[in-house]
Amino acid sequence: MIPRLLENRIRDSLHLKKAIVVLGPRQVGKTTLMRTLFDPANPTIKWFNGEMSPHRARFEDPTDQTLKLVIGDAKTIVLDEAQLIPSIGLVVKILVDYFPDVQVALTGSSALELASGIDEPMTGRKYEFALYPFSFEEMTRHTDLLTESQIIPHRMVYGYYPRVVIQPGEAEENIKELGNGYLYKDLLAYQDIRKPALLQNLVQALALQVGNEVSYHELSRHLGLDKEAVERYIDLLEKSFVLFRLPALSRNMRNEIKRGRKIYFYDVGIRNAVISNFNPMDIRGDTGCLWENFCIVERMKTLAYHRKSVNRFFWRTHTQLEIDYVEEYGGKLHGYEFKWNPKAKTKIPKAFLEAYPGSEVKVITPKNFHEFAMLPDEKK
Repeated sequence: MIPRLLENRIRDSLHLKKAIVVLGPRQVGKTTLMRTLFDPANPTIKWFNGEMSPHRARFEDPTDQTLKLVIGDAKTIVLDEAQLIPSIGLVVKILVDYFPDVQVALTGSSALELASGIDEPMTGRKYEFALYPFSFEEMTRHTDLLTESQIIPHRMVYGYYPRVVIQPGEAEENIKELGNGYLYKDLLAYQDIRKPALLQNLVQALALQVGNEVSYHELSRHLGLDKEAVERYIDLLEKSFVLFRLPALSRNMRNEIKRGRKIYFYDVGIRNAVISNFNPMDIRGDTGCLWENFCIVERMKTLAYHRKSVNRFFWRTHTQLEIDYVEEYGGKLHGYEFKWNPKAKTKIPKAFLEAYPGSEVKVITPKNFHEFAMLPDEKK
């Protein structure tokens, strides 16, 4: 089994009288991680699966008395696929408040229902974690830096979903199944999506615009959807861990783009699956934007797993000066340009450095990618 970086972070949060909540896309290993942390064979641990109606029925009328019967002698309660359990927020609130010696742990395949169902009643009662497909850092720890660095071109085509990584000979078949079978499952199950075909067309359009600014107005005109529907669908896709938005940085310069946004996919394999492009890197026409997506999402994973908080942006002016990706931390701005070809020339905009004194810009290529995707104190 490939160890997950979240495991030790979660262990450090156990027995602190708060619920453990693990959110993330489907099929990224949340249940496997929970089984590592909470052995189902342990008689002091009780497991419930929200996908099973008899299990859901145990929580239909949550009170301290009914939940006391559910707990019995257990010291830990695990609620897998918790977003399917009615009134899950109230259930966990009662468990945490009335049974402080019982560890509660939840998984959810979507932030849609689970997050909306627990935020208010769970305020101050939970530690929340996000689990993503395998990361570059996790795979480097599992094998070694040289091995994982050598197969980056493969990862950029098929991504890091566990099934894809563990069964490399069936990578294309598995990522196609994940893209087609699971991508919209939460959205269609929990939201009023009246035109699922349009949702799929929107995802495909966004996949073709990775690395570029996205115009909701142009998308609405292209798809025949009103602008509000486009915004709503993109918001739902983000909450269900399909994609995420990156806003524009605008503070000092008059000609900076102020309301722009870029969109990236949580997994580049899913991105390639929705446009049915599994060509190798040396014959692709989208290598640059794919490398940009890959770098940003791997950085996002390592920051999340190490609980490092940064503000994230891209920077661009109306005169087409740009920085692919900008982080703000330590009171400074740190810019990054992504180049798949290490020999490609990169011109760093002086206007950015002058507008933001003390800032810096680095170029990330496959040669120094590990320095970007792994925090300094975590390098092997």
